[in-house]
Amino acid sequence: MLDQSYYDKTDEIIAEHGSDQASLIPIIQDIQTEYRYLPPELLNYVAGKLGITEAKAYSVATFYENFSFEPKGRFVIKVCDGTACHVRKSIPILERLRSELGLSPEKATTDDMLFTLETVSCLGACGLAPVMTVNDKVYPAMTPDAAADLIRELRGV
Repeated sequence: MLDQSYYDKTDEIIAEHGSDQASLIPIIQDIQTEYRYLPPELLNYVAGKLGITEAKAYSVATFYENFSFEPKGRFVIKVCDGTACHVRKSIPILERLRSELGLSPEKATTDDMLFTLETVSCLGACGLAPVMTVNDKVYPAMTPDAAADLIRELRGV
């Protein structure tokens, strides 16, 4: 159960965008930006505030891959495994990150909620391959050692 501050912040976000149905996507984008995931309780709350069914809100939120109902770490790392990155050895980078962070394909977020590791089909930076991002900041021409160094640097933040 979420505390009242989540609902208060959601009310602020709704007030910024307006409470018509067309505001659903920008509202839930802002909620996800605020909390690094979309708490299901807040999606239900927003549906009520916008006068739409919970099913409609869920159909929108699940249609777009960007929305996540699972909490994510402070640092969301995306490793590209598109063709250009894969050919330029993105998998050893992914494996090194999993090893450094104690993660696996089944476990994407560290217990301390500091890191979430995801693979994506393309980051749109094929000329910089292999590429990864941390909170949408692009890190080009990565290597397993450079990725491990970056993790150590981020842990010091």
